[in-house]
Amino acid sequence: MQELQKNIKEEIPGEPNIWDMFDYERISSRLFARGIWALFLRFAFKFYVRLRVKGSFRGFYKKYPKLIIISNHASHLDGPAILTSIPFSHWMDLYILAAQDYWFSSRALRFFSKYFLGAIPVDRKVEKTDSVKKCINFLNDLKRIWIVMFPEGTRSLDGSLRPFKNGVGLFSQKTNTPVLFLYLRKNQSLWPKGKSFPLPGKMYLHVGPVQEPGDTDTIFNNYKKWTEEVEENLKKKKMFRKSIKKDNQI
Repeated sequence: MQELQKNIKEEIPGEPNIWDMFDYERISSRLFARGIWALFLRFAFKFYVRLRVKGSFRGFYKKYPKLIIISNHASHLDGPAILTSIPFSHWMDLYILAAQDYWFSSRALRFFSKYFLGAIPVDRKVEKTDSVKKCINFLNDLKRIWIVMFPEGTRSLDGSLRPFKNGVGLFSQKTNTPVLFLYLRKNQSLWPKGKSFPLPGKMYLHVGPVQEPGDTDTIFNNYKKWTEEVEENLKKKKMFRKSIKKDNQI
């Protein structure tokens, strides 16, 4: 463990040394910061952006001590919404991959990303960086870790699903880690790319199946198939409600 912590703290050339987030001497400050953030998110996603979670994380924490959590990405609301949906008792083992050029572009953002979000910076322009290698090491070496990532690599402008980058398959196969599917709806309309502040409204998060470790193409195809099934079921339910309403009016 001491050797692992020593490797974690090694400086990454040209990048902020974010690996001290795993320094257990700082666990109390991280717990306090994330507790404050959790309270804020609970309030914001209850009264301003009303988040509705379809499904449950119950049983996942015990069954899957190591898990890669993926979702579609069309809004800055996506990461906070996922954090809000996951029980706070899991948060100290929960980290999110974030774009280094945005979330670590200033000292204030770097502090917020590390202590409040539990973010790990990733260079979106380069696939094989020291950060990626260290993420793989964490998934291999730590007894418990959940990593949230958006495999599309950037926010979608129109809300449609984009092809996945290679990272999700690389992490999954190299570390034999399963992948949990999440699907966000109404996120793009509440905070589209280019806008500085979200609008109030409803947002939906669907908790899906767990995909066994696999390559990026397999994960993408299975994820796309599942999201299409979700949309198809929603359409059927909507049509059913309309038919019931029409019958009642006769």
